Amino acid sequence: MTSRFDHVGISVPELEAATAWYGEALELTVEHAFAVPGTDLRGVMLRHASGYRVELLHRPGAAPGLGADSPLEAAHTLGLGHLCLSVDTPDELDVAYARLMAKGALERMTPRSAPRPGARMAFVADPYGNLIELIDRPRI
Repeated sequence: MTSRFDHVGISVPELEAATAWYGEALELTVEHAFAVPGTDLRGVMLRHASGYRVELLHRPGAAPGLGADSPLEAAHTLGLGHLCLSVDTPDELDVAYARLMAKGALERMTPRSAPRPGARMAFVADPYGNLIELIDRPRI
């Protein structure tokens, strides 16, 4: 079987506001909006120029899940812990982190060395508390 990563789905409390934030903060464009017939589920598929996608999902009355203020806390709960975006250089990591903070991301871990030798990482959270990691790792 040949496969590759296509998208990550994130449930959000405000579809329009989340679409605007992810579009601006991560430079994503709307690929298509949708509604699932017979349900109250609506969504938007966003796409980055590099090809990855983020699917935002909304159902009225959805309850928040367990929140995590750090990757260490997120690993204490089974399931999706964070979305990770790779950058090409250490300088790009700093620029991407600053851009996300300027767009209203919540600081979770400032840029620093990662556990893998030679790699750097940072974490922010979107306005709803979902963790987003930025990583620069040496190419093998």
